[in-house]
Amino acid sequence: MLVHGVAWDASPAGGLPDGGSPALRLQSPSGERSAVPLTAGTGLGFRVLDGLWCLGHSKVHGPRDRTHVPCPEAAPAERGRQCGQCFARDDSRLMHDFHRGGSVPPGLRAYLMQPHWLYIASFANGATKVGTASAPRKWQRLAEQGAVHASYVAHAEDGRAVRILEDLVTRELGTPQLVRSSAKAAGLLEPRAVVGLSCVHKAAAVRTRELLDGLAMDGFSTVEEEWQRPGFADEACDSYGRRHPYPQAFDGGTHGFTVRSLSGAIALAELPGEECGFIADLGALKGRRIEFGDYRTDVPALQDSLF
Repeated sequence: MLVHGVAWDASPAGGLPDGGSPALRLQSPSGERSAVPLTAGTGLGFRVLDGLWCLGHSKVHGPRDRTHVPCPEAAPAERGRQCGQCFARDDSRLMHDFHRGGSVPPGLRAYLMQPHWLYIASFANGATKVGTASAPRKWQRLAEQGAVHASYVAHAEDGRAVRILEDLVTRELGTPQLVRSSAKAAGLLEPRAVVGLSCVHKAAAVRTRELLDGLAMDGFSTVEEEWQRPGFADEACDSYGRRHPYPQAFDGGTHGFTVRSLSGAIALAELPGEECGFIADLGALKGRRIEFGDYRTDVPALQDSLF
């Protein structure tokens, strides 16, 4: 099975706007898509095969309609998680230059011209970023990011306006548009104190709104709207129990563990015979081929800090 990563679905109708429930997305050799739900107590056992493989490409038909096209050659990945051919055919790669005058296909234009949101997200180590989300993915976008705290700071008429705002916040305030998954995982090993992290986040959101309020620009309005973090992420984000990095890389070998909590694609995992938790970035499985089975992760001797 080819792993396409961890995705969070939409919340059920009438439920909290928290991003819904996560699942490990998979693709069979014949191209069929499936998913393994990730809940508290989910056991995963698998073997990682050699190589990093292309995940295909997307064709965007409209605001809520897109098609995933499996790689026709089942080729090794060359650029990120795509081969060169699929990268060139992927509609999504064009959206980042749309606000600078880049041309896009009609379907992607329709997607980009729908309302978008600008958010500020903070992670367990205190790192904070600015980002955007389309209206249909307003809540699960932040769940997939693995944010600990997040706030929406602006509502824009379309994707062009929101990306202009995003670039402006980066330029004027120095707020980055990317926090690497390795930094997110490292932060979850020793999360910052809840009160301190909340203050860091609120200060960043206030600075951003103050900047936006002073703009002489049409097509958006500032907002104050807090994101509801998924309850399944709470233990990973806030617990202060003993934690260690997951002891193996996901580029090979056999693995077996139980998922206790999940922040974005990063799991707080439990290994047989161990009382402490392990921080495992399941996002590192993206583009890998795995075979499920009755496997267990080998755990080296551990020594917790005395201080």
